[in-house]
Amino acid sequence: MDIEQFRACCLALPFTEEKTPFAGFFPNARDILAFYIGGKIFCYFDLDKFDKCSLKSTPERIAELKERYQAAGNPFNMSPKYWLSVAFNDDLPDALLLDLVQGSYDLVLASLPKKQREQLRQSGAARH
Repeated sequence: MDIEQFRACCLALPFTEEKTPFAGFFPNARDILAFYIGGKIFCYFDLDKFDKCSLKSTPERIAELKERYQAAGNPFNMSPKYWLSVAFNDDLPDALLLDLVQGSYDLVLASLPKKQREQLRQSGAARH
């Protein structure tokens, strides 16, 4: 999977926004592209390297993936209890990677306050 395909998959999720939020925090931070739902990050990666991404997941799923796949590891600058790093084009299939992106998106969406989730749904309905 290349960077444009992966970016398009992330942006295809409803109400997703992309930003480079870490500029100024550490060297090369302007090169980190993050995807958001409701103002919270669900996925991010280094634009220059495009070697791995970090995703939110459950502790049980993270442990399972780390045990099974070489591509699964600790995330950059996030809690390894709730975040996972996945190397691109390694032993983890692309279809599973996309499922993990969806799962991360779903976890973050579910963590938003009910009122905010409802506002997102209403704004989506108004678009159609």
